[in-house]
Amino acid sequence: MISLSIPTPEAMERFGAQLATMLEAGDLIALNGELGAGKTTMTRGLGAALGVRGAVTSPTFVLARTHPRLDGGAPLVHVDAYRLSSPAELDDLDIDYPASIVVVEWAAGMLDGLTDSWLDVTIERPVGGTVGGARIGGAEIDDAGIDDVAEPRAVTITPHGSRWTGLLASGWPAG
Repeated sequence: MISLSIPTPEAMERFGAQLATMLEAGDLIALNGELGAGKTTMTRGLGAALGVRGAVTSPTFVLARTHPRLDGGAPLVHVDAYRLSSPAELDDLDIDYPASIVVVEWAAGMLDGLTDSWLDVTIERPVGGTVGGARIGGAEIDDAGIDDVAEPRAVTITPHGSRWTGLLASGWPAG
């Protein structure tokens, strides 16, 4: 397990870009964290580094969005499992896991039986404090909104399966 502190949304995108350097077809990233934690921001950085076509946005209303790569490499499949109730429903999306790089937001409990190898990335944002007059995690968010509050995120990376355990054995790669 690796723990990081990511200070800003821009740094979260850079983290995603750094992660992209390690990815290949068949890789699965399980993203977990509260609403507004930075899951889509991280995936946006990952997509930019992979050179995907089109903007990487939250697939909340379509459940899964495939982003082809400009270089013809494995596409990025970005899934939002928030409205899914079981791993079977995720499996019903008929994603070509072996030929794609798959990122599943809200993945907790959704991978059972689908694979034995994935990288779990959990992003935690501060809750209950105040920053610049905005109350984080409460009803008093100011006109700016929670997404405009740049607070450090705690990121925990947990490998599952021999590919990820071996790759991360010496720590998070520099880069």
